[in-house]
Amino acid sequence: MASSGLGERAAELDPASGESSRSWPAAGSSSAAGLSRRPPLSSQGEEETEAAPLPAQYPSHLGAVPGRDKVALYCDRLLRGCKAEDANEAMSKYLLEKLKMKEKWLGIWKTNPELFFINSEDILIPFVGILVEVTCKPSKSTASNFKASVSVAEPFSSNIANIPRELVDDVLEELDHCVPLLEVYPTEGQDTVVFDIAQTLEVVRFFYDVLWRDWDDDESCETYAALIEERIKLWCDIENGTIPAPIGQRFRKNLEKYKNMHMELIQYQSNIKEEPSAEEAVECWKKYYELVMLCGLLKIWEDLRLRAHGPLMPRILRRRRGPRDDGKAVTHIVAKTMTAEMVKDFSVDTQLQQHDNLNLALDSCYSGDNVLIFPGEYRAANLSMLTEDIIIKGAGRPEEIVIVSEPTHESFVISKAQNVKLMHLTLVQQGTVDGIVVVESGHMTLVNCVLKCEGTGVCVLTGASLTITNSEITGAQGAGVELYPGSTAILEGNKIHHCNNFKASETSRCALGGINIKVVAVPKLKMKNNHIYSNNGYGVTILQPKDLVVTTGGILEFTASGDAEEDTLSKLMHELSVEMSSNTLDDIKGLSIVNS
Repeated sequence: MASSGLGERAAELDPASGESSRSWPAAGSSSAAGLSRRPPLSSQGEEETEAAPLPAQYPSHLGAVPGRDKVALYCDRLLRGCKAEDANEAMSKYLLEKLKMKEKWLGIWKTNPELFFINSEDILIPFVGILVEVTCKPSKSTASNFKASVSVAEPFSSNIANIPRELVDDVLEELDHCVPLLEVYPTEGQDTVVFDIAQTLEVVRFFYDVLWRDWDDDESCETYAALIEERIKLWCDIENGTIPAPIGQRFRKNLEKYKNMHMELIQYQSNIKEEPSAEEAVECWKKYYELVMLCGLLKIWEDLRLRAHGPLMPRILRRRRGPRDDGKAVTHIVAKTMTAEMVKDFSVDTQLQQHDNLNLALDSCYSGDNVLIFPGEYRAANLSMLTEDIIIKGAGRPEEIVIVSEPTHESFVISKAQNVKLMHLTLVQQGTVDGIVVVESGHMTLVNCVLKCEGTGVCVLTGASLTITNSEITGAQGAGVELYPGSTAILEGNKIHHCNNFKASETSRCALGGINIKVVAVPKLKMKNNHIYSNNGYGVTILQPKDLVVTTGGILEFTASGDAEEDTLSKLMHELSVEMSSNTLDDIKGLSIVNS
């Protein structure tokens, strides 16, 4: 696990010594004492004043600036030759230079609704905005902690039409009329100096919201600008769709989770007034190490650039039940209601259980059980925890039995059982990021299934095996089937099409397509009577490390000329047991070897 760089700052409370540091940054204006008790706003309040609409504010200029311009802005101008530990100082200096040009201006203070509402979670507005007059004075703190003196501007204006003026005055009074400068957005219609201040504030916000990590002080790159440039590229790839939206959302979700956990640790430490108890010390270290783990995961994602087949890590912690004590198997019928017609073909000694919920059926399974799903649309989070040897079968045509992923979950179907079989089903991936089906260990069989992917396709990890027959895989952002080193797969009579649809460079497109094979150690693959077509890249791609390459061409196509190239391709094809003559590859380039 990579070092997080949090040791001296995120855990300044040493449980062993009982010493506590109070030099931590503020957790934000929403933590001000006593503000959560404010009365809720009402449209019928006697002392309410009708607020004028807010004037237009300067837009987020960075959102419209091309990615290369952002790189030049941050790397070449602000952070040229900067080390990570100097980045905060550089941003502070940049901001102060602009603020000195004009002491007073108008802006919109956009703050957390918690300052004004008792239950801000029930409020549908993202912020409370107040038109204020801003007075900025030089500060020795970092740019992220700059404060501005503000007073309510006339006429009183807010995005909340019925917010009481007295309530706003009370809030500002409790804050000593000082608010975080980055919560203030200059309004349009002022002079060019204020326009420059608005741009500068957007630059600083973007740096702290998107680029800065609190572990950056430990980065060892020669110039901090190189690291920042990589993060800008990553941000641009997420924004323009080069990286699939679900993966970008997952990264942002975990980055936000990290920031929240960091603030929770800060707050927890600050609430310990005396020498910590044993329980407090344990809790402190627990929060700290959770933070370190999440930090390491974020660093891995940044290094891998969040491509469609990002890090896949075992997540199933569920213990196997194995067979029932009596050795008997149960057939679980999944349907809203069960009729005699449904069970007429079962033998009289078949043990049946009826469920109206697929999750409940899966949760009740022991090894050897069968799950029979009748026509309808279902959601099943428990498909990501398959540890028992079961058969999940649709009672009808695949298009009649549709299982849709839970958008709030990271995974859809994950198997660690010795033998799982899915039959006559349609799987529709929505919102999840990992492969639509991930075989982490054991063996999985797919028969007559339709897999409509949104993220990566089917992934078979090292040591696992997969058999797919008479099925269809479509829409994967990466390869339709991805075989990791040392895995085993049998593909027969399948259609794999319209995969690798995300934007990428020409080299990346060559590396993905219908089937992606990583050859160290060589996976075992048998292909027969498959139709692979309309994929944005090669039909079958074989990735091999550069140190194993015996040719210098870089990418070897199935139709490439040259004895050495043909010999290399033939050898790999033989080792993989890929009999291309029985398969149909209608992509522009059917087969390639790519040096990774």
